[in-house]
Amino acid sequence: MTIRILLVDDHKIFRDALKSILDMEHDISTVGEADNGVEAIRIAKESQPDIVLLDIEMPSMSGVEAARNLITEFPPVKVIALSANTDRNVLTQMLDAGARGYVVKTSGRDELLRAIRAVAYGRTYLCPDASAVLVDSLRGRKSGEQLRGELLGKREQEVLKRLSEGQTSPQIGEALHIATSTVEVHRRNIMRKLELHSVAELTKYAIRNGLTSA
Repeated sequence: MTIRILLVDDHKIFRDALKSILDMEHDISTVGEADNGVEAIRIAKESQPDIVLLDIEMPSMSGVEAARNLITEFPPVKVIALSANTDRNVLTQMLDAGARGYVVKTSGRDELLRAIRAVAYGRTYLCPDASAVLVDSLRGRKSGEQLRGELLGKREQEVLKRLSEGQTSPQIGEALHIATSTVEVHRRNIMRKLELHSVAELTKYAIRNGLTSA
């Protein structure tokens, strides 16, 4: 399997550096470049990438908006956010928009490649700096606050974990030896109990509360 990558960043020097790193990998191919979100959507339509490496701070369209539009128009595409920013609000906005990965630009080559391969195979990947932000946010909650995850039964927690790792309902049903329709019932119950409304929100919740290793 060759992982097809679209690079989106408004700094050409940074794109060139990324491309030189990625082109050395036997299982990764750069299929396009863009310097803003509008151009990224146009090029994604032409090149059909598997993953978009997306800068957050760009002219014309923010990375958050670009991620949301890319995922809406091309559902199979997975987005990995690249940013110098580890602000909690920015991180959660990207996850809400549907990003499957978050890597800060100070990360090394190996970290980026781990993120690409993890996301390509259906996992969610946060670099250590991004994970630390979410952990610190979780620790900062009021001590008396009850985890909503405690409302979930064991089977619901198993389904949530697999959903957050990118598995489809049929895949979850096969893994847990239950019908796809049963998985869908669990999924609806999980969303109702947690008051969440999308897989992106479930993924963010699972990561924040240690319900997944993704």
